[in-house]
Amino acid sequence: MTTDASATAARRPGEQALTTLGLGAPALDPADASPHAFPGGGRWRTEIPSCEGPEALAVVLKESSRLDVPIHRISQGSGVWMLTDAEITEMVDATAERDIELCLFTGPRGTWDIGGSTRTDSRGGGLRARGHDAVAGCVEDAVRATELGVKCLLVADEGVLWTLHRARRAGIIPADTTLKVSALIGPVNPAAYAVYENLGSDSINVPSDLTLDHLTEIRRISAAPMDMYIEAPDDLGGYVRMYEVAELIRRGAPIYLKFGLSKAPGIYPYGHHMRDLTLNTARERVRRGRLALDLLARHGVGDDMAPLGSRLPGDLRRFDTPS
Repeated sequence: MTTDASATAARRPGEQALTTLGLGAPALDPADASPHAFPGGGRWRTEIPSCEGPEALAVVLKESSRLDVPIHRISQGSGVWMLTDAEITEMVDATAERDIELCLFTGPRGTWDIGGSTRTDSRGGGLRARGHDAVAGCVEDAVRATELGVKCLLVADEGVLWTLHRARRAGIIPADTTLKVSALIGPVNPAAYAVYENLGSDSINVPSDLTLDHLTEIRRISAAPMDMYIEAPDDLGGYVRMYEVAELIRRGAPIYLKFGLSKAPGIYPYGHHMRDLTLNTARERVRRGRLALDLLARHGVGDDMAPLGSRLPGDLRRFDTPS
């Protein structure tokens, strides 16, 4: 990652100019900072989301090399069921060659099945897996994906999360499989965050509208890795928090910085009819990552990235599983 030679010490955006004008901000409170880090060192990792197949993945890898954007994880949103075995294997091989974690979404979701409640004003059960058959579909996806070499699974249902955690404890899927909670059901308070950790999550995507104080509150309860969109898709609010990235790390570490894209149409579930849009937005997500990393460098806080290739979450708290 490039660095700015003028960034000799950590500073906040606009700090020097505003102080000169008598508009300086109060000093940061050390008590607000997260005391946690990733195992093996570092306080932040990177993720490129919405990488919907081998072709989009190739674009992301090429662009990340061109722009020198380090990547720890690449995730996909349409689901395991939208990829052939050959496509999954190609993605597994391409990410393994670069020592990047590949995370694929599991199974049926409430917004895509016949349940009408998700289309009401209340949104009903949202993305959760409706009924036994939907849970079974998620488990089927998980077994299939891990047999093909996928090491990270994305879930949007508490029951599916607990079931897959039990499955890895039982050896049904590999013990080192990591489970990531989707932003679509992300917790919004410390108590809920701790519940997801105990249910088996290794990485928890919080909604991007949480305040900095909310992140500090969560870090007083849990050390489980957090995922946060630095720029959120429009269906998740479209928030752009680029200038807060250093403070998001200070408050939320260990944290995955997710480089999403606002003002872009949804692409789930992906098919070739959306090819041009998907490839163009994949390329732009990497560029957004470069912009965020440049900000960190200019503010003198970009050196605490976790080593590339690191993926495990460290020791986390879990509920007892049934014998």
